[in-house]
Amino acid sequence: MTPTIEIDNLHKSFGPLEVLKGVSLKAYPGDVVAVIGGSGSGKSTMLRCINLLEVPSSGVIRIKGEAYELRKTRSGEMEPANRQQVQRIRAHLGMVFQSFNLWPHRTVLGNVTEVPIHVLGLSRDEAEARAIAYLERVGLGDKLQAWPSQLSGGQQQRAAIARVLAVDPHAMLLDEPTSALDPELVGEVLAVLRDLAQEKRTMVLVTHEMAFARDVASHVVYLRDGRIEEQGPPQQIFGAPQSPHLQQFLRSVS
Repeated sequence: MTPTIEIDNLHKSFGPLEVLKGVSLKAYPGDVVAVIGGSGSGKSTMLRCINLLEVPSSGVIRIKGEAYELRKTRSGEMEPANRQQVQRIRAHLGMVFQSFNLWPHRTVLGNVTEVPIHVLGLSRDEAEARAIAYLERVGLGDKLQAWPSQLSGGQQQRAAIARVLAVDPHAMLLDEPTSALDPELVGEVLAVLRDLAQEKRTMVLVTHEMAFARDVASHVVYLRDGRIEEQGPPQQIFGAPQSPHLQQFLRSVS
């Protein structure tokens, strides 16, 4: 089976600071890969490299078997060699950020409708029908005409998830999707993600919600200082961690 996402020896530096130091992982169709680790370990940078929001310094990233084409600039930095390829691949990778990123000048329905129109080329009627279905799916069927400013943080994040689902992505990339939420709102977003995991949606999820990762992930990756220090099924990572650093990390977040 071809991995939906395959990362091979990924390095990423920002000037003299090397953030990723040879990360390799695979996510197959239906996998939920939870990425855990301390602040500064490179989790978000790795996620952003997958859809080329950050361009790797070296290494290979394949989406459904297709590698990004990169080239070196005169300054020695890497850049995409084929912008059309990036746009085409990125259209099928849904990214959910920490800070929702809804357009404030569009209604909830408008936020979810515009991407299928402009990215997938759907008609407005088709896009609206799809948007309504997914907004109902995440429990926002009664908020179609609301503005983002009228929603709670949890509702805004659920709208952002619906916007990603509306393009029927090959995989969802989620960067700490609950970190900006008040504690009482975290559960409603995790409930949506739990349902999506049960539907066998392919996800790579950076999270600090250890109980959620234990329950939902099919594979857990512990990133430390830009390297994968330990990885495996959740029962191994949380039940019998081998790395002393992982043991200490889990104690610190429990």
